Amino acid sequence: MLKRFLEISPFIYKILIFIASVAFIVYFLPLNTQYSIQFSEGKRWNEDTLYAPFDFPIIKSNEELKLEKKSIESNSILYLDVNADISKKILNDYSSNFKNFFKNENDSLNYKNGLILLKSFLKRGILPLDLSNHKAKEIALISDNVESITEISSLFKLEDLSLEIGNNLANESKLKKSLFYNLFFDIIKPNLSYNKELTEEYLNELYSSISFTRDLVLKGDVIIETNQIIEGEKLSKLKSLNYQFSSKSDNNKINQSIFIGYILLVCTLIFLTMIYIYKFRFSVFENDNKMTFIFLNISLSVIMSVILAELNPRYIYAAPICIFPLLTKTFFDSRLAFFTHIVSIIIISFTVFNGFEYIFIQTLAGIISILSTSKIYKRANLFVSVAQITFIYFLGYSTFHLLSSGNIEKIDFLQFGFFLANGMLTLFVLPLIYFYEKIFFLVSDVSLLELTDTNSPLLKELSNKAPGTFNHSLQVANLSEACASEINANILLTRVGALYHDIGKIKRPNFFSENQKGSVSPHDELNPEESAKIIIDHVSDGISLAKKYKLPDRVIDFIRTHHGKSKVYFFYKKHIEFNPNCDIEKFIYPGPKPFSKETSIVMMADSVEAASKSLKEPSFEILNEFVHKIINQKMDEGQFINSNITFSEIEVVKKVLVKKLINIYQLRIEYPT
Repeated sequence: MLKRFLEISPFIYKILIFIASVAFIVYFLPLNTQYSIQFSEGKRWNEDTLYAPFDFPIIKSNEELKLEKKSIESNSILYLDVNADISKKILNDYSSNFKNFFKNENDSLNYKNGLILLKSFLKRGILPLDLSNHKAKEIALISDNVESITEISSLFKLEDLSLEIGNNLANESKLKKSLFYNLFFDIIKPNLSYNKELTEEYLNELYSSISFTRDLVLKGDVIIETNQIIEGEKLSKLKSLNYQFSSKSDNNKINQSIFIGYILLVCTLIFLTMIYIYKFRFSVFENDNKMTFIFLNISLSVIMSVILAELNPRYIYAAPICIFPLLTKTFFDSRLAFFTHIVSIIIISFTVFNGFEYIFIQTLAGIISILSTSKIYKRANLFVSVAQITFIYFLGYSTFHLLSSGNIEKIDFLQFGFFLANGMLTLFVLPLIYFYEKIFFLVSDVSLLELTDTNSPLLKELSNKAPGTFNHSLQVANLSEACASEINANILLTRVGALYHDIGKIKRPNFFSENQKGSVSPHDELNPEESAKIIIDHVSDGISLAKKYKLPDRVIDFIRTHHGKSKVYFFYKKHIEFNPNCDIEKFIYPGPKPFSKETSIVMMADSVEAASKSLKEPSFEILNEFVHKIINQKMDEGQFINSNITFSEIEVVKKVLVKKLINIYQLRIEYPT
């Protein structure tokens, strides 16, 4: 019922596509993306003088916040644990090692003096080497859960051992000082350890007191005047104003206005896309599957980007939206792919903070994805294309920031990581091609390449049951491929169409001359009408067989059209010898006539190759005249009137066919003696 309704009203489905695309896109667009002022640091403000529309605070810059944090860290307290066990071990080591350095029996006084000095070091606290240059001024020593505050300058530092011994043993000899230094150097270890948990807890309390704003801009205050440079305080005010715009998402009136604006924006762009397809790609407009494919791609590219941006605004460049122009180019053409890509990035640009930057970078990436090789079914070509796209992301991002800020130091190099992720995700275009083919019943070069395999089941069956037809198809494929290359037709599609154009002969192979052995033909026992019907039926038999093996419609078109509306001339002529008033329709192929360059090429190559078998002593002149005669006859019959092939292209095809036949028959040009 629905199918019949859509057939009666061909524009109904397009209207449904339009409504669905707009609804899906607008549904995912964030309403909290408010109006924002576009500006670039270091550039002139070319607009009218900007006044504050409401009161708002100035947000501190990252540099200001870093300075405040450094100030807090320098004035914060460093928590250290006092380890009594280490102190005891140091004292025990002193007692056991003292005699190794002081061997005189009268050194009891030295022992006592050294012990007093060592205990003073331990009481002050021996600081670890990695904390000796810490910026904290105050130290909190934790001993038996008791906290005592001291200054870092009062602690003992291992690097000051020699100085401390010199100051405390000023009246002793150099030898005695040296012995104490060597003894203490061996046994002294830090008895203080860093308490990370308490220190970070204290710092976090201080950090929480930091205010992210400063000063207040009152409503009506001048933010920036015309021709002023956007820098310093003016830059901070503009950023703060944009932040306030984005934070006012609780205003229902603003949300309603944005929602209406989104609907108008998306409706306009989707409608323009439909108009473009209608005027310049009408064959696509007529096909519901293809229209669904195109507008699904636009919707998915927008939705994917918006979802990633909602997770984190920086993820916007990780969205591999270049996949979609690559897909569109694979199944259609570059112009349509680029047009839909531009439509997508315009919609997305209204949801990101710096829309102009986004459009600039994504347009460059889209151009490269369109200009990259069309043979992405080759793995090497796909990697090259993705590498080119990633490089353009790098180059476009760097170029924009150099032009807008004039300072390479402000480039966020972490952003390059998102570009690399984008490139890696773009590699998934190859499996997506297969996925799209199955859903939308389209055919890509990847599938066509698979169909050229002569070991495929259908071609294998043709080779076994009709070897002559198989060899004929190979020759037609080679001829057609050469012709397609010269007139810029789809080479791969032409070759595949030529390989499968005669598969209908599998059903009754012996009724076709290329498969007959000897001079006996089964047509000798049939009347011309019956013979003509068998010959004509190989077209419908081929279509049935192609559908059974699920060949794409683009390939089946070659089976339908390779004879066009021509006559089975041999049996027609034979029949009218006895019955001049016969029904001519029984001897004419059902058609349709070729409707593309590729199908026209296969018709010409098929006719020429089949008829050339009757040439007994071919020469250059004979072949040249023969090819022109065959193709001119097709033109006189009007076989190419529905095709977009031109007269000049047909002349090129003639020359290529002559040249290839000369090579097949291994003719040599005779030079004058």
